[in-house]
Amino acid sequence: MNSKLLKCEENMPSEARGDVTIDVEECKGCGLCVESCPPKCLVLAPELSRYGVHPATYTGEGCTGCGACFYCCPEPGAITVYRLVPPPKMGAAVIAGGKEAVHAAIV
Repeated sequence: MNSKLLKCEENMPSEARGDVTIDVEECKGCGLCVESCPPKCLVLAPELSRYGVHPATYTGEGCTGCGACFYCCPEPGAITVYRLVPPPKMGAAVIAGGKEAVHAAIV
Protein backbone atom coordinates (compact mmCIF):
# COMPACT_ATOMS: atom_id res chain seq x y z
CA MET A 1 0.00 0.00 0.00
CA ASN A 2 2.80 2.43 0.85
CA SER A 3 4.58 1.73 -2.44
CA LYS A 4 1.36 2.56 -4.28
CA LEU A 5 1.13 5.90 -2.46
CA LEU A 6 4.75 6.70 -3.22
CA LYS A 7 4.23 5.97 -6.91
CA CYS A 8 1.23 8.30 -7.00
CA GLU A 9 3.19 11.10 -5.36
CA GLU A 10 6.10 10.62 -7.76
CA ASN A 11 3.81 10.72 -10.79
CA MET A 12 1.87 13.78 -9.68
CA PRO A 13 3.92 16.95 -10.10
CA SER A 14 2.64 19.66 -7.83
CA GLU A 15 3.16 23.36 -8.07
CA ALA A 16 4.10 25.30 -4.97
CA ARG A 17 0.98 26.48 -3.19
CA GLY A 18 2.77 28.41 -0.48
CA ASP A 19 5.78 30.51 0.43
CA VAL A 20 7.68 30.80 3.69
CA THR A 21 9.71 33.64 5.14
CA ILE A 22 11.94 33.04 8.14
CA ASP A 23 13.38 35.85 10.22
CA VAL A 24 16.92 34.65 10.95
CA GLU A 25 17.16 37.15 13.82
CA GLU A 26 14.27 35.36 15.56
CA CYS A 27 15.11 31.75 14.63
CA LYS A 28 16.71 29.70 17.43
CA GLY A 29 17.88 26.96 15.07
CA CYS A 30 16.01 24.26 16.99
CA GLY A 31 14.96 22.44 13.80
CA LEU A 32 11.37 21.75 14.85
CA CYS A 33 10.03 23.39 11.70
CA VAL A 34 12.39 21.35 9.52
CA GLU A 35 11.20 18.11 11.10
CA SER A 36 7.50 19.03 10.92
CA CYS A 37 7.49 20.16 7.27
CA PRO A 38 5.55 17.53 5.25
CA PRO A 39 7.12 18.37 1.85
CA LYS A 40 10.57 18.79 3.48
CA CYS A 41 11.20 22.20 1.94
CA LEU A 42 12.90 23.68 5.02
CA VAL A 43 16.51 23.04 5.96
CA LEU A 44 18.95 24.33 8.56
CA ALA A 45 21.46 26.72 6.98
CA PRO A 46 25.07 25.54 6.90
CA GLU A 47 26.30 28.97 8.04
CA LEU A 48 25.81 30.33 11.53
CA SER A 49 23.69 33.36 12.32
CA ARG A 50 25.14 36.16 14.39
CA TYR A 51 23.69 34.36 17.44
CA GLY A 52 25.76 31.25 16.72
CA VAL A 53 22.93 28.97 15.53
CA HIS A 54 22.07 27.40 12.18
CA PRO A 55 18.78 29.16 11.27
CA ALA A 56 16.09 27.44 9.24
CA THR A 57 15.82 28.45 5.59
CA TYR A 58 13.29 27.79 2.85
CA THR A 59 14.64 25.89 -0.16
CA GLY A 60 12.48 27.98 -2.46
CA GLU A 61 10.23 25.26 -3.78
CA GLY A 62 7.67 22.70 -2.68
CA CYS A 63 5.81 24.63 0.04
CA THR A 64 2.15 23.65 0.33
CA GLY A 65 1.23 26.51 2.67
CA CYS A 66 0.01 24.07 5.35
CA GLY A 67 1.52 26.09 8.23
CA ALA A 68 2.92 23.09 10.15
CA CYS A 69 6.25 24.90 10.54
CA PHE A 70 4.52 28.02 11.86
CA TYR A 71 2.48 26.13 14.46
CA CYS A 72 5.39 24.10 15.84
CA CYS A 73 7.84 27.03 16.03
CA PRO A 74 8.51 28.08 19.65
CA GLU A 75 9.57 31.58 18.59
CA PRO A 76 6.66 33.93 17.78
CA GLY A 77 7.30 35.93 14.65
CA ALA A 78 10.13 33.78 13.31
CA ILE A 79 8.07 32.11 10.55
CA THR A 80 5.41 33.54 8.27
CA VAL A 81 3.61 31.25 5.83
CA TYR A 82 1.89 32.64 2.75
CA ARG A 83 -0.65 30.72 0.75
CA LEU A 84 -0.21 31.52 -2.92
CA VAL A 85 -3.35 32.59 -4.73
CA PRO A 86 -4.05 30.40 -7.76
CA PRO A 87 -4.39 32.10 -11.14
CA PRO A 88 -7.81 33.73 -11.42
CA LYS A 89 -10.60 31.90 -13.20
CA MET A 90 -13.01 33.69 -15.46
CA GLY A 91 -14.89 36.28 -13.41
CA ALA A 92 -12.79 35.86 -10.24
CA ALA A 93 -11.20 38.79 -8.42
CA VAL A 94 -7.40 39.07 -8.23
CA ILE A 95 -5.74 39.57 -4.85
CA ALA A 96 -2.88 42.08 -4.94
CA GLY A 97 0.61 40.62 -5.00
CA GLY A 98 -0.50 37.07 -5.66
CA LYS A 99 -0.17 35.85 -2.06
CA GLU A 100 -1.84 36.33 1.27
CA ALA A 101 -0.52 35.68 4.79
CA VAL A 102 -2.52 32.86 6.32
CA HIS A 103 -0.22 31.79 9.14
CA ALA A 104 1.47 34.80 10.73
CA ALA A 105 2.09 36.01 14.23
CA ILE A 106 0.84 39.44 15.21
CA VAL A 107 3.62 40.94 17.29
